[in-house]
Amino acid sequence: MAVNNNAKKISVVPFGPQHPVLPEPIHLDLVLKDEKVVYALPSIGFVHRGLEKLVEKRDYEQFVLIAERTCGICSFGHGMGYVEAIEKIMNLDIPPRAKFLRTMWAELARMHNHLMWLGLQADAFGFESLFMECWRLREKVLDMLELTTGGRVIFSVNKVGGLRKDVTPEMLEQILHTIDDLEKECRVVTDTFLGDPDVLSRMKGVGVLTPGRAEELGCCGPFLRASGVKRDCRMLGYEAYGELKFEPIVSYDGDCYARCVVRIEELYQSMDLVRQCIAKMPGGDIDVKVKGNPNGEYMVRIEQPRGEALYYVKANGTRFLTRYRNRTPTYANIPGLIETIKGAELADVAMMILTIDPCISCTER
Repeated sequence: MAVNNNAKKISVVPFGPQHPVLPEPIHLDLVLKDEKVVYALPSIGFVHRGLEKLVEKRDYEQFVLIAERTCGICSFGHGMGYVEAIEKIMNLDIPPRAKFLRTMWAELARMHNHLMWLGLQADAFGFESLFMECWRLREKVLDMLELTTGGRVIFSVNKVGGLRKDVTPEMLEQILHTIDDLEKECRVVTDTFLGDPDVLSRMKGVGVLTPGRAEELGCCGPFLRASGVKRDCRMLGYEAYGELKFEPIVSYDGDCYARCVVRIEELYQSMDLVRQCIAKMPGGDIDVKVKGNPNGEYMVRIEQPRGEALYYVKANGTRFLTRYRNRTPTYANIPGLIETIKGAELADVAMMILTIDPCISCTER
């Protein structure tokens, strides 16, 4: 039988869930023609923990701690989104100080997430010293969170009706000084991401996603905004965001570099929002008294560091909820990721997965 030596070999390569570059256990079956990806089929469920089922065993106040543990990096937002839904059902109007503190902590969490992502991205294309520097700067953000909440990853300050902890004026002053120093050091690191020829060669023009396809596939967060779609749930004005001045960060190239640019600019935007929160921080109480049990249903949308997250709560008038549903940003971004991988080189796949900032812990809650 004649053999066509010019025919391209088609093969299926399993990628993950354990991979030396990827920090999350995501699995893809890659269909390859030589070194080019024809199609990618995702598989999820490796770390499913059944957290939503626990509403049957933990009452609505205890479940705040379960919601937080959906993910370590996004923990504050998960707790905040859940308690907001309960507060809306119970018609609780939390004090302004609690709203500003929640917003401040949410932006500090965004900073620590984006610095972590920059380090992982540097590691993905082999820039070890840049990776270590990003994580060194992230430690300063974690120090600020530890100073004010007592925790470095899981904070446990949210509760139904407000907050468990207050902060002192001295703490706020220390945060301002730390952010001023951090901003100067971050400029050196981010200039490397935005201008180093080796970094640009790995990200420019790689994994392009058009605005139309990004919206059609339901993408969210920096992944969506890097394709030129100006959508940010913080613009809804929840917590104290309605009293702060900012605009969504967008880029229009839709490639890996654009996703890096959006996260870098959001890093500095978060610094500015923390400063605004501290400058406008009201006095007064940090919680209100909670009476009775929730009865009704509500859905909250918030902007997690990775994108839009949904929190649906259905209560029945008892201490135990009927239903809790959490739609996380990584789950929404996987279809867009598959779209960008099609036609990519195998060597770029790990880096492209990282550009959606995947959190499989959130996805498989």
